[in-house]
Amino acid sequence: MEECTIPNNFFNGRVASALLAVMLLVAAIISAYQGAQKEINLLVDGKQWQVRTFNNYVDGLLQEVGVVLAEQDRVTPGTAAVLEDGMTVIVRRAVPVQLQVGYEKYRLMSSAETVGELLKEKGVVLGERDMVTPGLSTKLEKEACIQVDRITTQVIEEKVVIPYKVQRKNDATLLGGIVQVINSGKEGLGKKVWEKVYKNGMMTEKRLLASSVLHEPIDRVVQVGTMQAVSRGGNTLRFSRAYDMVATAYTHTGNNTSTGVSPYVGVVAVDPSVIPMGSRLYVEGYGYGRAMDKGSAIKGNRIDVFLDTQSQALSWGRRSVKVYLLE
Repeated sequence: MEECTIPNNFFNGRVASALLAVMLLVAAIISAYQGAQKEINLLVDGKQWQVRTFNNYVDGLLQEVGVVLAEQDRVTPGTAAVLEDGMTVIVRRAVPVQLQVGYEKYRLMSSAETVGELLKEKGVVLGERDMVTPGLSTKLEKEACIQVDRITTQVIEEKVVIPYKVQRKNDATLLGGIVQVINSGKEGLGKKVWEKVYKNGMMTEKRLLASSVLHEPIDRVVQVGTMQAVSRGGNTLRFSRAYDMVATAYTHTGNNTSTGVSPYVGVVAVDPSVIPMGSRLYVEGYGYGRAMDKGSAIKGNRIDVFLDTQSQALSWGRRSVKVYLLE
């Protein structure tokens, strides 16, 4: 019986095919392995390194490299994001900062990159004139102090009195010191528009925006006497000033005058703030006198002349007189 023989070339072909299949399988496995592995740029608080991972999600990558997140830490993209080859994952750690809005202070943790992001993160809405220190674009650093000042304004209208001017006209026909009112004058009325600026509720500035006159004032006009001499009883009286006064009379009380002398006819009690003590006077209807006394009831344009008897004082009564302050 003859043996069946297999040609060597057939055997060698079968081996080569098997080897080729194994090599293709290995190549496929390596290719699949390499395809499943992703190269990720990982940036944690400014420090960057490259990581190769088979994880499909960001949170798996962070667990793999041992990055533990605190509550306020920020990850970009989010922890649930799908990883892709060549992706950059950024982890920013939250830092302690102090935030003051108006007079309210907060101590908080934030992973915001800038002051502006922090305010947005905390729901702080800025008004048109609010001031932020430091500026919104300032990078947020550890232990930063951010101040938000609330700036508000209020526009108000104010009615204001415009004072009248006084026109003084000398009149040689009037006794010196005598003033006659020709026109009493009238105050005017104006309007001012103000803008009040408040910082955190307290007014810091008041600006005048506009001013107008509603009613013009009317000048007060007076005539001032300049006559310095008059004739009385055949005598010429030269005086520095004349007064229109109310005069009463008094008599002996057993007390001396305020200047220490015994009262006598010619003593006149005056208000020293109007007529200086010791002044020589001429009182119409009474005659010459001297300011030597004063009294609690004698105030302003009032005098009290001394008479010897009570009947004379009662007879004098109360009258209006001209009083001359003699030179």
